[in-house]
Amino acid sequence: MRLGIYCGSFNPVHKGHIRIAEECVKQGYVDKVMIIATGSYWNKNDLMPLNDRLNMLRLVAGEDIIIDDRYNEMPYTYQIFEKLNEDYPQDELVFVVGADNLLKFEDWKEYKQLLHYDFIVVDREDIDVPEQMKRLHKENYVILDLEKMDISSTFIRNHLDDYKAIEDMIDKKVYDYLRRRKS
Repeated sequence: MRLGIYCGSFNPVHKGHIRIAEECVKQGYVDKVMIIATGSYWNKNDLMPLNDRLNMLRLVAGEDIIIDDRYNEMPYTYQIFEKLNEDYPQDELVFVVGADNLLKFEDWKEYKQLLHYDFIVVDREDIDVPEQMKRLHKENYVILDLEKMDISSTFIRNHLDDYKAIEDMIDKKVYDYLRRRKS
């Protein structure tokens, strides 16, 4: 099985995150997508508790999405992939990565280990993905064909008191969970 690995903070999970995972399967790049919410993030200090982020992911995950809670506390993506290779030796792992991450990919710990995997790149119109991949000497990648989504987790967090402002960005079940959590 080809298994897409989609790591991130998901702080909170929004419709864009789920659509990316669903499209990876729908477009035939992978059979399933495993979403791994990171326990901590090197450049984020305002994360909701991991358990809340996992609960929100479970509320909206479809049948082709696996929400995993075994690798969340690993500090680096390459470590997650090393452990996944041990746990899923029969599967082919594919890295789902946002184009914005390519800009500073060389700053990632042991980034060259990740270059051995196929990539599914979530495009951004302000980033030249082929140029970034050429710079990384990477040929085994595809760019996910996805309609542009203007969604911001920060905007969602800042507008939790105004559902109308975020209803197109966030699933109602996630919104209700966040409101209960805030109470």
